[in-house]
Amino acid sequence: MFSYRHAFHAGNHADVLKHTVLIATLEHLLEKDAALTVVDTHAGAGLYRLDGDYAGTSGEAADGVLRLLSDPKPAAGEAASPAKGSAKKTAEKPPAPLSDALSRYLEVIRDFNPKGGARIYPGSPFITHHLLRDHDKLKLFELHPTDARTLDANIAQLEAGRQISVLRDDGFGSATKFLPPPSRRALVLCDPSYEIKSDYGRVLDFVAEALKRFATGTYAVWYPIIPRPEAHDLPRRLKTMATKAGKPWLHATLTVKSSKITTDATGATHRPGLPASGMFLINPPYTLKPLLAAALPQMADLLGQDRNAAFSLDSGG
Repeated sequence: MFSYRHAFHAGNHADVLKHTVLIATLEHLLEKDAALTVVDTHAGAGLYRLDGDYAGTSGEAADGVLRLLSDPKPAAGEAASPAKGSAKKTAEKPPAPLSDALSRYLEVIRDFNPKGGARIYPGSPFITHHLLRDHDKLKLFELHPTDARTLDANIAQLEAGRQISVLRDDGFGSATKFLPPPSRRALVLCDPSYEIKSDYGRVLDFVAEALKRFATGTYAVWYPIIPRPEAHDLPRRLKTMATKAGKPWLHATLTVKSSKITTDATGATHRPGLPASGMFLINPPYTLKPLLAAALPQMADLLGQDRNAAFSLDSGG
């Protein structure tokens, strides 16, 4: 259960989706003055080097955040630069600007890389802390022994004092003890590795228990979309849970390529890696759906790796 390391996958297309949703959700919740508590059930190491051995081995960031950073589309609100070169190019329609949500996501990533490029990729703990105010709280759970030590060291650099708690514990079993928080305002991010099948069931049990304790909290669940029944059952069962509880929900997915296993001319088998992922939110901000309606088509367009690139966005309640 300790073989998964997010450092291999930092900055990939799934992180783009997850962190775009996280930032948009957080910034809406932070519009109110009352303190917000954020609980991250599987925090990872917190910060990742995209030029390091782990990320370099997988190269997944090249088809994720790095592709967005190198795209010529202007940010929302900026005018596209006139095309240079031939008269034919001058007549071409300039690229549409990035949506507000994607622009904001890239702005946050650039904040961690003031010299340009993307040598550092912030995980959800550092993205969250970057946006929180002094009176907000952040509770981080990480059970992986190596990542927990790295997370401790990374968080120590922030000198955040009691604002951030790092707990070497099972987020599934312990995170609900912080619910409800004193201010009765909380965002809970649940994004385990799903390396073992039981994670799917544990997510459902965790969210059910969290809703019992704190029915008005905002819950955000990331999950991989892979050829496994549990992966396809999870959003359906979360939707049923939210509907029975009378709570609004939102479900966003991003597909970048086919999930089919292929065989080359030599007979070697090639597995596609993660082809798609989803975010399911219970009690989402009302502002999130229109933001994602503009951002998801751009994600599919800019991050798509084959003709199977697609997105979906549904909500209810």
